[in-house]
Amino acid sequence: MSKIEELLKERILVLDGAMGTMLQRYQFQEEDFRGERFKDWEHPLKGNNDLLSLTQPKAIAEVHRKYYAAGADIVETNTFSGTTVAMADYHMEDLVYDLNYESARIAKEVANEFTELEPHKPRFVAGSMGPTNKTASMSPDVNDPGFRAISFDELRIAYKQQAEALVDGGADILLVETIFDTLNAKAALFAIEEVKDERGIEIPIMVSGTITDASGRTLSGQTAQAFLISISHIPILSVGFNCALGAKQLVPHLEVISAKSDFAVSAHPNAGLPNAFGEYDETPEQMRDQIEEYLEKGLVNIVGGCCGTTPDHIKAIADLVTKYEPRKLVVPA
Repeated sequence: MSKIEELLKERILVLDGAMGTMLQRYQFQEEDFRGERFKDWEHPLKGNNDLLSLTQPKAIAEVHRKYYAAGADIVETNTFSGTTVAMADYHMEDLVYDLNYESARIAKEVANEFTELEPHKPRFVAGSMGPTNKTASMSPDVNDPGFRAISFDELRIAYKQQAEALVDGGADILLVETIFDTLNAKAALFAIEEVKDERGIEIPIMVSGTITDASGRTLSGQTAQAFLISISHIPILSVGFNCALGAKQLVPHLEVISAKSDFAVSAHPNAGLPNAFGEYDETPEQMRDQIEEYLEKGLVNIVGGCCGTTPDHIKAIADLVTKYEPRKLVVPA
């Protein structure tokens, strides 16, 4: 049993908040994204946050540091778009290994700093594996419903490259997150199992879907329960939801998976729903008060924040969870 599995029985673990929200505060411009290494790159690079692990590593380390200091047990690597599929937008497919390896290495270095300072509260790194910008289940062309922009195998290969680099860089956990299409997630999970088999290693896997609207379904049409059933054949550490909705809107979906799953349950919602400018207005106190419902109902084992959340949000959540017992983990007979 891994250290993190033991800790999940003892207390609710806290995940970090939004990397993107924090990076926006730096107001990096094109030349900052490029740095010295990519100053002559032929294509625009502004907006490629994953690249900042190579060109602005101190900023990435500083964000991780702030989340750990706020009370996070787990931070996510800066690799949400770290696949050849997503990096094709910037013509940077060949940099995928470097991006993931360095992102994991930076996060692990900061994690080790905090673990040494507070041995009673070990810190972990979750290798973030985002959904990519393509979907294997649906056609992007309304006039050709049978068309697919990507195949399962292409996704599997891309995710395998990412997983290998994250493991090499020191990730303790792999987090397949913001899943809007379960077939994409299955490609990632299949790839991770391949890496585990080939290397003879065990690494905990977190799986986090996203409910995209008031229908209570993922973008590819699954309910919370259907999503859970679709991925339950894989030996995972936790299942949960993140992004898209605020904390309050997630409650019914967390109730479904919490009642029906033997896995740990995670939630990292947004700081409310976006306003007209695409910004998130919920204060740390407002978000904390909503998340308290998860704890009162015993729904979660891991909780943190997604879009719009900052170290202040995470501190409010970290202070709150100490007052509650974790959701009981039922070991299947």
